[in-house]
Amino acid sequence: MALFENRYRTHDLGLLIVRIGIGVLFTIHGYPKLTGGPAAWAEIGGVMKLVGLNFAPAFWGFLAAAAEAVGGQLLALGLFFRLACALLLGTMIMATIMHLNAGDGFNGYSHALESAFLFLGLAFTGPGKLSIDQLLFPGPRRLY
Repeated sequence: MALFENRYRTHDLGLLIVRIGIGVLFTIHGYPKLTGGPAAWAEIGGVMKLVGLNFAPAFWGFLAAAAEAVGGQLLALGLFFRLACALLLGTMIMATIMHLNAGDGFNGYSHALESAFLFLGLAFTGPGKLSIDQLLFPGPRRLY
């Protein structure tokens, strides 16, 4: 049955759709945090106290906001893809820890946890052929 056949030729198109969709959404989600300024960054970065990092909360908050806003754009473009996935993964792990610590329940932390699994999987998968990384850093040619 055609519906259940492995069609590896559509693999890169699927990755492109996921990259653009998730990247645009994370950019939209992170942009207000990035433009929030040092007070907002310090509030966001205060979550790092939960893992024992009590210094420079504004720096950590800025890093999280930039990971979402700029990392989302890099994800969509497929540029510095694995770095963007790593930064977004770290941000989503901290968001999950924050929601768990607050006792928010499954509905509170599920989005961050799902996103963490998504970025972990994407980091292993790579951006695909339809990416800027592929243009700038082409891998060795495979014979299969």
